[in-house]
Amino acid sequence: MNTLREDIQVVFQRDPAARNIWEVILTYPGFHAILIHRLAHWLWQRRLTTLARFVSHVGRFLTGIEIHPGAKIGRRFFIDHGMGVVIGETAEIGDDVTIYQGVTLGGTSTERIKRHPTIEDSVTIFSGAKVLGPVTVGRHSRVGAGSVLVTSVPPHSTVVGIPGKVVKIEARHTPAGKAIIDLNAADLPDPVQRALTTVLEQVERLEKQLNEVRARQGGLEERQAEENETLRRVKELLKNSDPKV
Repeated sequence: MNTLREDIQVVFQRDPAARNIWEVILTYPGFHAILIHRLAHWLWQRRLTTLARFVSHVGRFLTGIEIHPGAKIGRRFFIDHGMGVVIGETAEIGDDVTIYQGVTLGGTSTERIKRHPTIEDSVTIFSGAKVLGPVTVGRHSRVGAGSVLVTSVPPHSTVVGIPGKVVKIEARHTPAGKAIIDLNAADLPDPVQRALTTVLEQVERLEKQLNEVRARQGGLEERQAEENETLRRVKELLKNSDPKV
């Protein structure tokens, strides 16, 4: 019962659109998916694997969210919107994790081994991100929308890009010392833009240096032309001078 209460409360904490308990209970597919998964996982642990898969399949049909009954999910897990979310069999998800629609926690092996990600506490994974293989996403990390993460990252990481790269490591806490679950995707850095900006700055520096060299070269050519003209006139004077004088 405490787990159910937490599952409802977390919706109000992380989705300002939630108005009342009945709205959450009746209209939130992420909440429904978690409830169905807890039943399917309970059956899976008791080796009722076919029944567990059937319950999971019903949940997929009703919510558009596919969670394998073997996946281990912690407390206060929140799936916002949720359509297209896929969580594999050996995935492990800690407490206070938030994921958005289109997220995949997928495997990279056909062997019966640990082949899906481990998501530690208070991680946020934004829309369309893919975390693939037996990698670990450290606690309080953020994976940007559309990123494809195939390597483990340390705690407090901000990951963006394809393949996903750590672009920032920053721990944020409340004055009381509690870690902040950051749902703001607007401040995620853009590594491509950063790289292009660096290249453009370097090109501008090179162009400036080239113009300076051309200016110096132009001055040298002008002086050389003046010297050649002076030498030519001297030769003409010598050639035209009277040898008897």
